[in-house]
Amino acid sequence: MLRRPLESTQGLRFAYRARDATQSRREAEPHRLVTLGRRWYLVAWDTRREDWRSFRVDRIAEPVATGVRFSPRELPEADAAAYVLKSLSGAVYRYRARVTLHAPAGEISARHHHPPPGRLTPIDGRTCELRTSDDHLDWLAMRIGMLGVAFEVHEPPELIDRMRTLGERFTQAARKSESRPAVS
Repeated sequence: MLRRPLESTQGLRFAYRARDATQSRREAEPHRLVTLGRRWYLVAWDTRREDWRSFRVDRIAEPVATGVRFSPRELPEADAAAYVLKSLSGAVYRYRARVTLHAPAGEISARHHHPPPGRLTPIDGRTCELRTSDDHLDWLAMRIGMLGVAFEVHEPPELIDRMRTLGERFTQAARKSESRPAVS
């Protein structure tokens, strides 16, 4: 996880596309850039909404400096990464997964630079439960699979079906790849 302070104290105006594809124009006082997983987020004070927001950088378009200077504000969390994690955990997503991971919660947290999105709860010394969510089953399946430990999916049933389909696709690709002659 990377937290990068922004050197400019100049306001920013940009177009923004929300998760539900709603378009809006925003004016903000940029505070930090944070990378979480494979995504970058801009943590900023939204001047029109008069509140802190985290914006996915890939959803920002047409950024323009406003020319208006501002004095940096104090974040409501310990740091910008904690703010982004909290804002993501409060989001309502289409699919909510409950998964048992066959590894201690501490190992999962230590193995990755940041905990996986969602809530990680120890079950015993060898397993933990992950509750996580996303709007896309493929992304949810891949994110869980990339944790690098054995797991069981308890819900939702659509995720179990999607993992089965993806598993079959990967197995077929591996078989086809193994049967091809090596190219030197």
